[in-house]
Amino acid sequence: MKSITINGSQRESVGKKSTKALRNAGQVPCVIYGGDKPLHFSAPELAFSKLVYTASAHTVVITLDNGEKYNAIMQDIQFHPVTDRILHIDFYQIFDNKAITMEIPVQLTGSSAGVLNGGTLRRPYRKLRVKAIPSKLPDAIEIDITPLKIGSKLYITELENEDYTFLHPENTVVCQVRRSRLAIVDEEEEEEGEETAEGATAEGGADSPAAEGAQE
Repeated sequence: MKSITINGSQRESVGKKSTKALRNAGQVPCVIYGGDKPLHFSAPELAFSKLVYTASAHTVVITLDNGEKYNAIMQDIQFHPVTDRILHIDFYQIFDNKAITMEIPVQLTGSSAGVLNGGTLRRPYRKLRVKAIPSKLPDAIEIDITPLKIGSKLYITELENEDYTFLHPENTVVCQVRRSRLAIVDEEEEEEGEETAEGATAEGGADSPAAEGAQE
């Protein structure tokens, strides 16, 4: 997974007055949890643009002015309700040998056969929660939707990977193609339907014992 470096300064004072002064100066108050004790620091608001305003998932290297570095992931963020400026960010410190949970974006590739025939693609999950050690976290969960026909569903069990574990129920539908009024029935589906109908006729046709009994 790609990493973003944030250069910040450790905060000695964490009161409301100092926090307000930081925000007025264009700084964002932050906290790193997960270590021996919470660590307070601040960084320019612009430093978080590539981390916050993107659909991609990233780990973070926080470099402080005292030379210390911390590997972390963003855990929570608060925005101003009117201006949408960043008010506060919580980070969680990560370690190379300790598994963490993170939401990874889903990227669809290919062109669904069902969609090309007029079906509607539904994708209830834009991100999926996975658990893994930091070095095994993927940048994205790529899904090839080319084989999906009208009525097809892709379950999360079909995306299993040795590097990470999905934290969703096994019956979770990641995406599906639903029939629409303008949908064109796939030729293979038509053939399967015809074969089924022919089989039913052969079993219960006029020449069968059941049919003869009915006629008598």
